[in-house]
Amino acid sequence: MRPSHVLLAVLVTAVWGVNFTVIEVGLDHFPPLLFSALRFLVAALPAVFLVGRPKVAWKWIVGVGLALGVAKFGLLFVGMDAGMPGGLSSLVLQIQAVFTALFAFALLGERPTRVRLLGMAVALAGIGVAAVDEGTSGPLAGFALVVAAAACWGVSNILTRKAAPPDALNFMIWVSTVPVLPLLALSLLLEGPSAGLDALRGLDWPGVGTVLFVAWGATVFGFGAWGWLLRRHPASTVAPFSLLVPVFGMSSAALFLGESVTPLRWCAAALLVGGVALASVTFRRPAAVPAHRAETPAEPSPAAR
Repeated sequence: MRPSHVLLAVLVTAVWGVNFTVIEVGLDHFPPLLFSALRFLVAALPAVFLVGRPKVAWKWIVGVGLALGVAKFGLLFVGMDAGMPGGLSSLVLQIQAVFTALFAFALLGERPTRVRLLGMAVALAGIGVAAVDEGTSGPLAGFALVVAAAACWGVSNILTRKAAPPDALNFMIWVSTVPVLPLLALSLLLEGPSAGLDALRGLDWPGVGTVLFVAWGATVFGFGAWGWLLRRHPASTVAPFSLLVPVFGMSSAALFLGESVTPLRWCAAALLVGGVALASVTFRRPAAVPAHRAETPAEPSPAAR
C-alpha cells in the first residue's frame, strides 16, 4: 500500500475508534434507540439522492439494514446506555470475527482451519476475561447486549458477503435508509414519545455534533473510504487495520472520558486482538518452481529497471 493509503486506513480506524467515545457523549443527549435512528436518518439524507440507484437486490439491502442497523446498532447503543463503557465496547465488538466464522461454517459451509479455530478460542478467552473485569466493575447486562450486537454484526457480514456490493458507499447509504422507521417505532414503544420530544426540545450543538460525527464521519466517510481501499487492495491487506479500532477506542475513552483501563482489561485486549488477528490470517503455500526455472535469475520488476 502507498503511504497515503496506509494513512487513510489508519484515519478510518481512528474515526471508528473515537466514534465509541462520541456515542457515549451522545447518549447523554438522546435515548439510545432514538439516537441510533437519527444516526441513520442523517447518514441517508441527502446522500441517498447523490449515490445513484442501488446496485444490489433489495432483499440484501433490507436484510443488512435490519441485522446491522436495527439489531447490531440498536443493541450496542442500548448496551452502552445501560452502562457498558465505550472503550470496552469497541474491544468486545471485535468478537464479531468469531461469530462471522461460525455463521460462515453453519450457513455457507466454510470450514475453518486449525489456526483459525485456535484464534477463535483465544478471542473467546479474551471475552471471558473482559466479562470477569466488567462483572467486578459494571453491569453485566450491558456487556451481554454488546456481545449480542457483535453476533448480529456477524449475521450482517454473512449477508453482505452474499450481496457482494460493487460499491460499498452506495450500499451503505441505501442500507442506512432501512433502520430509520423500525428504530423510531421501537423508540416510541420502548422509550416513550416524551423522552424523544424532550431530547429534541433540548437539542444543543454538542448533541448535533455527535449525530453528525456518527452519521457522516463513522458511516459515510468511514465506509466510503474503507470501500475505496478494498477496491484497490486485497481484503487481506486492508482488513488487519480494523484491529486498530479498539486501540483508538480504548485510548480516546481513557483520554476524554477518564475511562480506566484495568490490568484485566489489558489482558482481555491482548487476547481478543491477538485471537482475532490469528483467526483472520491466511496461510498460503508458495507455488512450486519448475526445475528448469529454478536456477534462472528472476526478471527484474519495472520499478527496478
